[in-house]
Amino acid sequence: MRFFKNTLLAPFYLLMVISLSSCSGFKPGDARKNPPEPEKRVAKNLEEGRGFRLNDSVKKVARGRGSFEFASSNELWRASLDAIDFMPLASANYSGGVIITDWYSENDQNESIKITIRFLSNEIRSDSLDINIFLKNCKDLMNCKTIQTEGQIANELRKKILKKAALYKETGSKNKKNKKYIYNDPKN
Repeated sequence: MRFFKNTLLAPFYLLMVISLSSCSGFKPGDARKNPPEPEKRVAKNLEEGRGFRLNDSVKKVARGRGSFEFASSNELWRASLDAIDFMPLASANYSGGVIITDWYSENDQNESIKITIRFLSNEIRSDSLDINIFLKNCKDLMNCKTIQTEGQIANELRKKILKKAALYKETGSKNKKNKKYIYNDPKN
């Protein structure tokens, strides 16, 4: 029985020895040499190489996959949403780069359309968009046939999105260049 107790305690003692031996390199900081503001202390530690920021690590990983701007500043994303604004959305995932509409039918309940737009890049080019159009024809509630179409509808939608995106980019760059800041003097 005594051997069994020693065997169970051995890993605990080994862990204690390892953890206590790692404390020998600890040097307490001098409060007079460190700034009192937490932001400045963090910056100083990062400059000296004594820390890391998880946010920076995440940004480095994201850069490897492709960086994306915020959705409202991406002209291609905004133009796509504007082009299909009459259709109900099933999913709009900016980080995933996909817009999926729900089935839409205007007059004929037997025919419906569904659009999927995938963003391959943020550049305003025709190969930046992958547009899939699905048509559903139903003879009755239980007898429906769904097909993916290519051609006229996808090309027209792509042209419309690219024109709107180019317009958004043009007006956005003009607004940034011509933006004048007005200083209001409280004395006047």
